[in-house]
Amino acid sequence: MEMKMKIRIKEKSFIARLAAYRLKSKKAAIVIGKTIYLHNTNREEFLANRKWLRHEVAHVKQAHKKGKIRFILSYLMESFNMGYKYNRYEREARKKETDLHILEDVEFI
Repeated sequence: MEMKMKIRIKEKSFIARLAAYRLKSKKAAIVIGKTIYLHNTNREEFLANRKWLRHEVAHVKQAHKKGKIRFILSYLMESFNMGYKYNRYEREARKKETDLHILEDVEFI
């Protein structure tokens, strides 16, 4: 039996609020390690939005694969050099928004 990756969801996050401000967005989610931080949305609303959920889970898996600190640094450099829209991690996460299998091996705690 395969172990599921446990992902935390934290509401009312200051860091997600900063991300929302930076992205000029009403709502935001930001991933650090295996935690998804939310701004201006709650856990239930976020979990119900499957496209957004799959996008953020893609980032959790990217961070897990690369390592939390290396992922953060690489993500920031990619955003600085390419811009948010063309950041390779964002492009990959956008592709995963329609991946019906990405949630199979995760558990939200």
